[in-house]
Amino acid sequence: MRDASFKLLMDSETNWNAVAEFFLLGFQCSQSFRLLLFCLFLVVYCGTICGNLLIITLVSTSKNLHTPMYFFISQLSIGDIFLTTNIAPNMLHILLNNGATITFVGCMTQFYLFSASEVFECFLLTVMSYDRYVAICNPLRYTSIMTSAHYMTLAMISWLFGFSTTLLDTITTSMLIFCRSNVINHFFCDLPALLEIVCSDTFVVQLEVSLLSIPAIVIPTTIIIYSYVNILLAILRISSSTGRQKAFSTCSSHLIVVSIFYWSMFSVYVVPTKQYKLTISKILSLLYTVFTPMINPIIYSFRNKDIKKAACDLIQ
Repeated sequence: MRDASFKLLMDSETNWNAVAEFFLLGFQCSQSFRLLLFCLFLVVYCGTICGNLLIITLVSTSKNLHTPMYFFISQLSIGDIFLTTNIAPNMLHILLNNGATITFVGCMTQFYLFSASEVFECFLLTVMSYDRYVAICNPLRYTSIMTSAHYMTLAMISWLFGFSTTLLDTITTSMLIFCRSNVINHFFCDLPALLEIVCSDTFVVQLEVSLLSIPAIVIPTTIIIYSYVNILLAILRISSSTGRQKAFSTCSSHLIVVSIFYWSMFSVYVVPTKQYKLTISKILSLLYTVFTPMINPIIYSFRNKDIKKAACDLIQ
């Protein structure tokens, strides 16, 4: 009897560990509404790719945009293309088919690339706030501090941190035991949705996420807040209103992007309770996986005279 129970337990664990694929539910709604969402997200995805490619092209070809700030904006555009391409094509496939299967390896890969791109953006937005801090608070030393070697190194560190800090968490998540039900109530492989179908203890994963959030989220957020507090104080010390307006305009676009990014991230992973988190997160996740990558080039282009001028020169 004991041997039979042990065999049953081993067979059960083998079935749990042998999950070969997951089924992504996506958006459970009528076919007509899913078709409407498909057309909307397809337009948004195409606009995201075109808008960010335009930013990258302008920064690469226009000599007036060969500055640290625009170099970081081009890196942000690369990250946005990377993020939305990792999520949007499969999401469009899910909308057309009312759900879709994804292999276990494909799911873990998508989760890793998504996490890496989000952490990279956290670091890059921090570096961009540091760039604006130096430009406004130490304008005379800006060129000597933000040399080409320095800002390229900062961008490289952001990429390396993004892809290294999330690797351990991805490996640990892939080693969890999943239930026989392999249905993921989301449109991509996100950690909260994956943890909902896990049968084993998730303490280690949650501990890793908490520890990794310190260098990946807490420290960058602190640096950004510190930078903008000092920027605001420096702007208020400027005597002329024209000077204050000009100084604030150089960092207003970045402040808007930071606000949208962190608001959507905190709305999904911090604010909601477990009871309604997965339902709300589907909608909120669209902000930073689909819409934010499209909004970023719009914000930087519409509010920036240099990019507008470079775009006109390119067309002519």
